[in-house]
Amino acid sequence: MIYTYCKDALLFKRVSPIIYLKVILAAIIMISVTGYFMYKYGIKNSINEMSVEERITLVKENDPFSKEKMASMLGGLNVKFPWIPMAQSMLETGHWKSDIFFENHNLFGMKEARARITTAIGTNKNHAEYNTWRESVYDYAFYQNRYLNTIKTEGEYY
Repeated sequence: MIYTYCKDALLFKRVSPIIYLKVILAAIIMISVTGYFMYKYGIKNSINEMSVEERITLVKENDPFSKEKMASMLGGLNVKFPWIPMAQSMLETGHWKSDIFFENHNLFGMKEARARITTAIGTNKNHAEYNTWRESVYDYAFYQNRYLNTIKTEGEYY
């Protein structure tokens, strides 16, 4: 049952099921008509019309790597002890100057995962390859969640 509050009588009054059904029907009709016209007259998101390669290029060009963005992402993903993966990334990539980083977008020297979820698209130069540097960070978060989820201290992490 649905009720509405009447301020004058200070009581709740029952709403007729017919009125409730009319409101739901009107909402369904509005959504359907809007969807039909959007489909018929081609109101589409231009990114959906792009090929996969064009999307990847757009993301790469509009989101260059920076240490600050990586640190923010590690924090946002609740990676444990984010300063450790940051230091690991600096070591693995020679302060983000290695071929593995530039060609594979691999920040951590990760190998392609075989027994867990991964964002890697394959292997290049014996290391996991990613479409973007962000996917490398996501993959590290997946790795940590799968294999390092019980650690409680920095010592255990090392």
